Amino acid sequence: MSGAATVSSSEAHKLVWEGSVPLLIHLHDSEVTTLPPPPPALVLAPRLGYLPLLISQLKPYFSTTLPPGVDTLWFEYRGLPLKWYIPTGVLFDLLCVEPERPWNLTVHFRGYPSNLLLPCEGEDSVKWSFINSLKEAAYVTKGNCKNVMNMSQSDQVELWRSVLNGNLESYQRVSSKLKLGTFEDEYTENISAVSTASQQNSGEADAAAQVKSGEQKLYVNNRIPVRLYVWTVTEDFDDLESAPQIDNWDKISYINRPVEIQKEDGKYFSLNDAIKSLLPEYFPGSSFDNLGDASTKQSVGDEGENTCDPDSSSLPLENAEIKLVRIQGIEPCLEIPFSWVVNNLMNPEYFLHICVCLKVSEANALQ
Repeated sequence: MSGAATVSSSEAHKLVWEGSVPLLIHLHDSEVTTLPPPPPALVLAPRLGYLPLLISQLKPYFSTTLPPGVDTLWFEYRGLPLKWYIPTGVLFDLLCVEPERPWNLTVHFRGYPSNLLLPCEGEDSVKWSFINSLKEAAYVTKGNCKNVMNMSQSDQVELWRSVLNGNLESYQRVSSKLKLGTFEDEYTENISAVSTASQQNSGEADAAAQVKSGEQKLYVNNRIPVRLYVWTVTEDFDDLESAPQIDNWDKISYINRPVEIQKEDGKYFSLNDAIKSLLPEYFPGSSFDNLGDASTKQSVGDEGENTCDPDSSSLPLENAEIKLVRIQGIEPCLEIPFSWVVNNLMNPEYFLHICVCLKVSEANALQ
């Protein structure tokens, strides 16, 4: 925790926005019409970006070898078509348990697998998906999405362009108008408040009052939009190299639930507490229960559907163990305050994306 506490929010935001994934992109053999075949393209893809947005770099590079036809860009990794609406960094964290640098992907400009992927009409589809996620996050956080719906056209354009161009300053200028807010860091902010108060006031009571006030502000309406990507294993692994490879989207559960930052008996609400409260199916005995009134659980393969799973917690699963957690390419200590994670590692659409690997008994593994 000490390392995280020494990183300011501005520094953390800058690091997140500058994060990238090196890609080595190969054109699929079936679309190569020249000899010799073109060498793969080496691209530095923004973690917060989306794969379809790379077309402006890839189309010119591969254009001379493509067969006739209409471009329908899509990517695959080891034969698995990649979901275009999932941020690139999340795809990498999820599918490369043992990080592969550069990440070897195959690109297609023909033969779009419409039976496996939602249609994507390029940048417009990605922008539509982003804005819809922003509306959803606003609804979870504020109870409505009026601020997003009422954005001026110029602000909407600037917000999207800031994401496209990785311009943090421009993004912060526009997103601040949405008033979705950030949350006081339960660990560092309260320590800072005590320190400052102690220096300025000789009375300990004044310092205590400031901390108490900060805590009251922290725990009001702290509903956090979270997207969980959960996969399970039945056999233990000691290192990432021996972790099972994800080769089918049906092996991943996409869980879209809000979490409410809570406090119990003076303890801070940790990342571990948050994950367990979000997964009552696996951790029914967690000391914190997720009080969110909306929850969605679905397979990532069932995109386009948003069906709730009312029976998901009817059969409590025993002895689940958290094997791996990744957020923004980081494997954080599970005891880190969740408020710090939210403040510093959230995506531009105000969702926190968490990749989680659980070890469960064979009888309780997700099908």
